[in-house]
Amino acid sequence: MRAQHLSDLRNLGPKSAEMLAAAGIRTPDALAERGALDAFIALKQAGLPASLNLLWALEGALSDRDWRTVARDDKLRLLTELEARGVRI
Repeated sequence: MRAQHLSDLRNLGPKSAEMLAAAGIRTPDALAERGALDAFIALKQAGLPASLNLLWALEGALSDRDWRTVARDDKLRLLTELEARGVRI
């Protein structure tokens, strides 16, 4: 069964869902369409306090992995992609 609410996704709770909604991302499908990096950038552009832990959580939510696994396995790739896009952390 597919998640109907952002807070139903792994790693995301009500506060994360609220922040995403404030950035215009209101459903799991919308998050999937944007992808973790674009969603993270949207949060930063909206002036929301998006931490790197939230980036790991977003990537984990989309790949159904624990955020700590993402931080361990995908950290360099995600940080490199952010840097390539000119995003300052």
